[in-house]
Amino acid sequence: MASVEWSIKGPHFVNCNCDYGCPCQFNALPKGGSCQAVVAWRIEEGRFGDVRLDGLCAVNTYAWPGPIHKGNGVLQSIIDERASDAQRAALVSILQGEGAAPGVIMLQIYRAMCSTVKPPVKQKIDLEVDLEARKARLRVGNIIESTVEPIVNPVTGAQHRARIDLPMGKEFNLAEVASGTTVARGEVPLEFTKSHAHLVYNRMTSAGPARA
Repeated sequence: MASVEWSIKGPHFVNCNCDYGCPCQFNALPKGGSCQAVVAWRIEEGRFGDVRLDGLCAVNTYAWPGPIHKGNGVLQSIIDERASDAQRAALVSILQGEGAAPGVIMLQIYRAMCSTVKPPVKQKIDLEVDLEARKARLRVGNIIESTVEPIVNPVTGAQHRARIDLPMGKEFNLAEVASGTTVARGEVPLEFTKSHAHLVYNRMTSAGPARA
């Protein structure tokens, strides 16, 4: 499968344990020294070779004891229960960055930095993403709940809008920054409250993020 070309297009969000902005996006160390995150995709159009992935959802959970580049992370992929056996195998390959050249895409980089990979599981995934409103909601069976909402000015209560623009990003070129809250009770336990989140609409491929 490593030589198969793949592509997934649609919205995804990330919620991690860091403060708004996420130091990783600026080559800085994570808050508190460690890094944990949930990443959820809604695939509007997708393929892994000849296997179509349109309409499916997928999630990765990660935890590293220190900065990502020092490795020793734990990863688990969660696959939409609606996926066929072929689609499940394809999504696992994509979520773990197979077929991508080293260093060109976030999925391959993160997998390379995880020394422990938990067996992937199939679950019912309910995912809503509204990029313009900077909102998302994720429920994965009874193991993950995430809510993403706009950052709010603590004095006025007004919504605050910020973006991260990375022309040579490994995950995205442009992301909307938001506030996320996650509780995960699976193989990779997570718990964040009003921490960094970003929402993206793009096409990720085995050759890297598609450039605008």
